[in-house]
Amino acid sequence: MSDLKKLSPAAIPAALAKAERYRLLNEPEQAESICEDVLAIDPSNGDAQVSLVLALSDQLAAAHDTGPVLARAQEQARALASPYQRAYCLGLVAERRARAVLARGGAGAHGHAGEWLREAMQYFSEAEGVRPADDDAAILRWNACARLIARYPALLESPAAERVEPVTSE
Repeated sequence: MSDLKKLSPAAIPAALAKAERYRLLNEPEQAESICEDVLAIDPSNGDAQVSLVLALSDQLAAAHDTGPVLARAQEQARALASPYQRAYCLGLVAERRARAVLARGGAGAHGHAGEWLREAMQYFSEAEGVRPADDDAAILRWNACARLIARYPALLESPAAERVEPVTSE
């Protein structure tokens, strides 16, 4: 592999704006790459750190093997310096994992998604307790999770409780 080229520090704001556009265009891998370029020259850039967590969690819905992407998103979120950003981003990762599990379906999907949603709600409650004034994002996300659970009561079941009918052949 060729050596990666370095951004100039003056290019960071424009690069982060591009990362946001790529996320909005549903190209999270491009956004991830940009965030990595920014963090290579400014490892403590909070905006790049948060954007990287978001770009990674955007990939959960499409990834065939979510394990590595999920682990990396959680690792990056846990490394955030702000207790609010850390809790909020961990909540987002858990919520997006829940929605990805639901979209894939399969045996136990509702129970597993419900576990992820409950974890997300715990993080959002934690974030709410340390949020900046006039920032109700954690409340909005908590409410979205609560509404999803209200809409699909099977999300409250444990994964083992979901019944799977055996397939029998004639």
